[in-house]
Amino acid sequence: MAHVIAVAGKGGVGKTTLTGLIIQYLGEKGKGPILAVDADANSNLNEVLGVKVDATLGDVREEVARSEMAKDNPIPAGMTKADYMEFKFDDALVEDDDFDLLVMGRTQGKGCYCFVNGLLQAQLQRLEKNYPYIIVDNEAGMEHISRGVLPSMQTAILVSDCSRRGVQAVGRIAKLIEECDMHPRQIGLIINRAPGGVLNEGTKQEIENQGLHLLGVVPQDETVFDYDCEGKPTINLPEDSPVKKAIREIVDKLDI
Repeated sequence: MAHVIAVAGKGGVGKTTLTGLIIQYLGEKGKGPILAVDADANSNLNEVLGVKVDATLGDVREEVARSEMAKDNPIPAGMTKADYMEFKFDDALVEDDDFDLLVMGRTQGKGCYCFVNGLLQAQLQRLEKNYPYIIVDNEAGMEHISRGVLPSMQTAILVSDCSRRGVQAVGRIAKLIEECDMHPRQIGLIINRAPGGVLNEGTKQEIENQGLHLLGVVPQDETVFDYDCEGKPTINLPEDSPVKKAIREIVDKLDI
């Protein structure tokens, strides 16, 4: 069974950036191959990792749906729709040296994400035996936890900014994980973008109020902002980057 690491938190706190850096560091430590999963419908983990995505699970779903209505069905004769979809899913898996990337994506236009969530769940169950580690960058909400999309969860990393509301949000996620009986071996909090890498007393108090275990603090670094604006992969930050250093120290403390 793969060791599943789920990264969660409210929107805009830097989950995807930190997820990418965690994937990179685990790869450097020889923990690969890693299955990186972008489970956010508004996906951009590939940009942090510096890889190109040609198709998502949502794209495959739409292609197969269109093929059923087309006169010239692209599904080869003798191949079932299920076999064709599995073939296309494998084709959508982006392969790199230390990791493979699977992107959930979304359906086109209106409608809920139930079907794509179901596709993601099925693919994770199918692929988990092939990887020692699966790292999931979750959406801003808590749907993948509450719907049981993840096959399991050994490590839960909750990400917040320095705001009390951010800490309260991850506190609610921690309670949901408990309510869903997921029982991760370890669950902890990363505070991201802390000015000078220091927490103020109000943030410390809210962490205590929520009963959260603080894994570490990642300092505010304008270089991360500059890389994002310039379209540079965040994993290419300099080796002496304070953000990279903080993430590596945090990962080294985890039982993974």
